[in-house]
Amino acid sequence: MREMPGLAGTLYVYAEWLMRFSAANILWFIANLPLLFVLFSVYLNGFTKGFVWYLLPIAGLFPAVLVPSTIALFATVREWIIQKDQPSITKAYLFHAKANYRKSLFSGIFLMGIWLVWLVDFYFFKAANGFFGLLFAFIGLFLFVCTLNFFSLSAHFDMTQRSLMKNAFYVTIGNPLLSLFILASNLAIFYVSTAKLLFLLPLFAASISAYLSFLAFYRFALKTKKKITA
Repeated sequence: MREMPGLAGTLYVYAEWLMRFSAANILWFIANLPLLFVLFSVYLNGFTKGFVWYLLPIAGLFPAVLVPSTIALFATVREWIIQKDQPSITKAYLFHAKANYRKSLFSGIFLMGIWLVWLVDFYFFKAANGFFGLLFAFIGLFLFVCTLNFFSLSAHFDMTQRSLMKNAFYVTIGNPLLSLFILASNLAIFYVSTAKLLFLLPLFAASISAYLSFLAFYRFALKTKKKITA
């Protein structure tokens, strides 16, 4: 990183970080345009009976596009956090997307199965019993945090699918403060970017979410490593 004195140096650092977040987010946004289009169609048409037909393209795009592109985003921001040099944001992102696509695809299929089970159970129990609907809503929030930890683990460690899911579960349930921070920060980003500042969606929302989620996970991983080696 280029060093400049005084105010110019501070402005340069801020500008460079804005460029990083926006470039990575735009790449992720472009990769997910087909899925975003389907979700926008669901939003416009409402959750009617026709929603079942939207599940078909979502079920295909989730493992094939969303998960690989998001793991590539986490791997890209990871290199910022560990201060690893990158040739460029675009080259780094495309490298991670291409190098890990097959593994990410299988991860997406695995995660899609879990989320589909939750979705069916949530709508069934929500209609049948308010208490169980609320319970499955909390389970959904837990799965959301667990999925983000899964992405962090996938970007940081070379593990089997089973080990990744098992460790994501342990990290999520074993550190409530970490889980609460990841949940609260991501809900805040989602609310602000969808209800207040829509320009954040294509420019910053996903990259900031990935950065905060991985940063929290990475600090937890470092603390855990120190305890083990102490």
